[in-house]
Order: sequence, then structure tokens, then C-alpha cells
Amino acid sequence: MSRISSIRRDTKETQIVLSLLLDGSGKYEIDTGIGFFDHMLEGFSKHGFFDLDLKVNGDLSVDGHHTVEDTGIVLGLALKEALGDKSGIRRFGSCILPMDDALALCAIDLCGRPYFSFECDFPTETVGNLETQLIREFFYAISYSAGINLHIKMMSGQNAHHMIEAIFKSFAKSLDQAISMEPRLEGVLSTKGSL
Repeated sequence: MSRISSIRRDTKETQIVLSLLLDGSGKYEIDTGIGFFDHMLEGFSKHGFFDLDLKVNGDLSVDGHHTVEDTGIVLGLALKEALGDKSGIRRFGSCILPMDDALALCAIDLCGRPYFSFECDFPTETVGNLETQLIREFFYAISYSAGINLHIKMMSGQNAHHMIEAIFKSFAKSLDQAISMEPRLEGVLSTKGSL
């Protein structure tokens, strides 16, 4: 059974159409109007082996906040929908990933209870046309809309581009691990019997 979802979300600030296949090969078609953000989402798709189609029309004449945050909300909803009742998944995933000078840690629990920890100070306010403060907003939105316990920590780094890229790739690898199927498992990985 394919774990796939399609979400459309329209507000006065953004119009978003997203399709996600969890068991993909890393194919993507992405256009958010923010070049560096597109680049990071392409890396997420490729390194997590997720097929992602995403089109965002946002109020970029204001700034990038609504575009980035609302994309996180929609991606989180898509993850939640595609995972269904989470039967058979490993549930936990983690990755420490190097990107030149940057070393990022990401740990995930697909427990259904949102919690978000983000320890990272970027040395610049922007990379390309993306405000670095929006990285936190993006992952916060994913965590709360998908019900994910998500911890992200920058262990070292000097270049903001490398730091952000390491975060997106470590998140992709952690999520790929957490959603993978455990053949020894019947039902869900919880003593409560549900996630």
C-alpha cells in the first residue's frame, strides 16, 4: 500500500498544493518563490527518498514568513495523513550529519505528541532570499501539525548555508529512518497500543 497524501491549503496569505509519497525515490517538483528554500526542500526530498510535488503562491511582497511557515504546516499535515495509524513503523529516527564546517543533530519520535526543541544560532540574517530565523518557524510548524517530537541541534558550524543544509538533510535522514517498516513489529511500537 502506497503511503501518499495530497493537501491543498488556501488562505489570504498563501495558496499551497502539495503531494507527498513517503516510499519514493527522491523525485521533486518544487516552487515556493524563495530560491534557497526550494533548494533546501529539494535536498529534503532527495536525501529522504520522498517524492515531493509542491507549489506555493505566497505574499512575498510582505516577506517570506507566511510562505515558509505555511509550507511547514502543510508538509506536516501531509506527513500525518500519509502515515495513517503508523502500524509497522520504527517510530524513532536520528542522524548526526556533517556539511563542511557544519555538524547538525536531528532526532525524531513519531509519537503523535508535538514537542519542538531548536538549538541553533545562525551567523547571518539571510541566506539568498531566505531569512534564517524562518528555519525555526518551518520546523516548528511541521512538528505541531504532524504531531512529531522533534529535536534539532547545531553541534558546530560557521557558514549559515552549510548549517541550514545540514539541518534539512539530517531531518530527511531521521524521518526516513523513523517511517521505515520494522518487519518484527505487529501493530504500533508502543505499549499503549496506539500512536
